[in-house]
Amino acid sequence: MNRFVILPALGVLLLAGLLSACGKAAPDEDEAAAPAGVVAVTTATPVQATFHDSIEAWGSAAGDPQHARTISLAHGGQVIALQAAAGQAVPRGAPLLTITPDPATRSAYQQARSALALARGELKRTEQLAAQRLATQSQLAAARKALADAQATLDAQRALGGDAASETVAAPADGVVTALRVGLGERVAANAPLLDFTPTHALLALLGVQPEDGARLRPGMPVQLRAVYGTQAFAGTLRMVGRAINPQSRLLDAQVELPADAGARLVAGAPLQAQIRAADFTAWSVPRAAVLHDEHGDYLFQVEQGHAKRVDVKLRGASGDPVGVEGPLDPNAKVIVLGVYELNDGDAVRESAK
Repeated sequence: MNRFVILPALGVLLLAGLLSACGKAAPDEDEAAAPAGVVAVTTATPVQATFHDSIEAWGSAAGDPQHARTISLAHGGQVIALQAAAGQAVPRGAPLLTITPDPATRSAYQQARSALALARGELKRTEQLAAQRLATQSQLAAARKALADAQATLDAQRALGGDAASETVAAPADGVVTALRVGLGERVAANAPLLDFTPTHALLALLGVQPEDGARLRPGMPVQLRAVYGTQAFAGTLRMVGRAINPQSRLLDAQVELPADAGARLVAGAPLQAQIRAADFTAWSVPRAAVLHDEHGDYLFQVEQGHAKRVDVKLRGASGDPVGVEGPLDPNAKVIVLGVYELNDGDAVRESAK
């Protein structure tokens, strides 16, 4: 081969080698410093801390059964007017519906009036006869008793509404008509439910909690509630925790007392999310990223003589960061935070700069 051809070719090869050497990136400092098979990790020191144990629950606002009521009348009749609808907020004394007493009630009232008039006449005649010594004191006492009985019967029929051509049912307090049980023109029997009424200040939260959390709850615990559809937030108090699983929800029922002004911002049936603050507890405080989970449960790694040691733990304070865990942690050994997903128990590790 001609030497004039060889020299340019050698020059091209030399230039390519130099460019390749310059283009190779410098090795990462941690990788260069870490021997083969050693995992670079970052760590944190575990400390004991106090956590607020909270239990999440879901439910809805409802009328307090201790204050909500079903309105009915002691006599039958026919509904001739409806002045309120289900879900409507009404002030105290507002008309809700109008009903006319049934014919039997009106008839009983008229009979009681006639009996009272007759008893008055009989007493007057008996008194006249007694004045003439033609009637005994016993007969006079019986006439007076008959008058008193007739008056009591009339008062009872009047209380049943027999003296009025129609009767209007009014709201007993400021509140909400939660349900309307009758329709216009409907005939109802005595004591039949007409409507359900909930006072404004008588709302509570009906919640469902997981059965395994029931043993940690006690009446009187503070509860933070938030409307699911909205920004309203309320502070309540746990009133009751059930000890039997609800067959429909498969949860434990719980009741939370709401503040008196909740009814002004919340309607019955509104869905709620709740955080029940259970008893405080002390646990190891570690970064959330340090805790892993597999088929055996929660665990983390600590650095022990340059190697990763698995420690099984129980995650308690699961919300926020750091989290609380319980387990046999060594307070003098650091917890591995970054690099845990590459580790197995016993792997060699080296702490890297954060």
